[in-house]
Amino acid sequence: MFKYLAFYLLCASCVFAQNEIRYQTDFPPEEFAARWDKVYDKIGQNVAIIQSAAEPLDYRVFRQSNDFYYLCGLETPNSYLVLDGRSRRATLYLPHRDQGRERNEGKRLSAEDGAKVRELTGVFSVWPIEQLGRDWVWGNLVRQPMPAIFTPFSPAEMGNDARDQSLAAFANNSADPWDGRPSREGWFIERLQQRYPQLAVKDLSPILDEMRMIKSEREIALIRRASELAAHGIMEAMRSTEVDVYEYQLEAAARYMYQINGARREGYSAIVGGGKNAWMGHYFHNDMPLKDGDLVLLDYAPDYKYYTSDITRMWPVNGKFSPEQRELYGFIIAYRNALLKQIRPNRTSNEIMDAAAAEMKTYIESRKWSKPHYEVAVRNALSFRGHLSHGVGMSVHDAANYRALPLQKGMVFSIDPMIWVPEELLYVRMEEVVVVTENGVENFTAFMPTTIEEIEAMMKETGIVQFRKALKN
Repeated sequence: MFKYLAFYLLCASCVFAQNEIRYQTDFPPEEFAARWDKVYDKIGQNVAIIQSAAEPLDYRVFRQSNDFYYLCGLETPNSYLVLDGRSRRATLYLPHRDQGRERNEGKRLSAEDGAKVRELTGVFSVWPIEQLGRDWVWGNLVRQPMPAIFTPFSPAEMGNDARDQSLAAFANNSADPWDGRPSREGWFIERLQQRYPQLAVKDLSPILDEMRMIKSEREIALIRRASELAAHGIMEAMRSTEVDVYEYQLEAAARYMYQINGARREGYSAIVGGGKNAWMGHYFHNDMPLKDGDLVLLDYAPDYKYYTSDITRMWPVNGKFSPEQRELYGFIIAYRNALLKQIRPNRTSNEIMDAAAAEMKTYIESRKWSKPHYEVAVRNALSFRGHLSHGVGMSVHDAANYRALPLQKGMVFSIDPMIWVPEELLYVRMEEVVVVTENGVENFTAFMPTTIEEIEAMMKETGIVQFRKALKN
């Protein structure tokens, strides 16, 4: 009898576990309220509306869009957040409960959970989605003066993408005479203009981009963790490298480290380029065996609780840098150190790169280069302005242009010294992600093997690819 009672108690606990409400625990309602206040200050006596991501059309696990998650942390698809600058109140409009879906997939916050959603997010009110149109009429068309509508014009980031990539993709679609579909954001803007022609529609994206450029302490903690996991993934790939291992096997070794440590998704598709494949900046095939004498490049990071990183390392496939590889990679290490030394608040990216380039000019002139075109390549690197590359945060390429401003505490970006040797189709680089602190800079992956000696030592260790061999064809 006791065993049957235990069985039913276990079943009841499983049902309870499956019906647990899932909501992020990284940001309290107070942090969302502070973000809303910044939006209210920017839009004035107007109204902002942010559309969530749509329900997936396949069996992929739903991931919320970055801007929607940034403003409320809710992971319910087909939802809308309205921020009213006149009352300075936030309202969520959610779909109704789908009991059939919840039986198959577990509990999802819906309009019927209004009290719980208000408690978790801090919004003033929660309504079913069909109420949104009626509220727009009575709240915005009848009341005078009528407000403008602010909504994001830029394509929503969905985790494994970035604004620049999405804009390029939409440009290609627009050029296709048999396609030409608008973005989801474009379609939403068109619907707003059709239904409420009295209201001006303005772009909210620049406001949110500027807000996301300065990270809070909680955001920095998540990026720090994403960077730590990226580093451990690369280190596991280093251990797993040997001649004839495939590029995709190094990707698998890195992803293994991400997933066993709680990062369920990738921040962007892995770039694993052996030999001349590294010359292609966004090589993604990852299907070639590694060759003796080549360097291999790995650029990869996880999506950890909606935040990512952007870390790159290169190392020799056979475990030993050749004299020429030591020469070029040694320059990259020195350039990386020179850049780190210059970063601090109130300096511009141009000031930092100019100071680092002056130091590296002395470095170049103090050495004898084995090939003339190597010296040309490293000198050319000093005039390249992309070594302080791009912002990093919820997207691998955060959209706001931090390089146009003096650095501020809380800015997170990548340091990416690189050189091109076209005579050999050789590309050499190293990438770190750093945050500007009150007095200087924190390098999230300072613990990684960086010097030539440290990398060679790590490659002597056994990696996961060797521990569990691939199946025979």
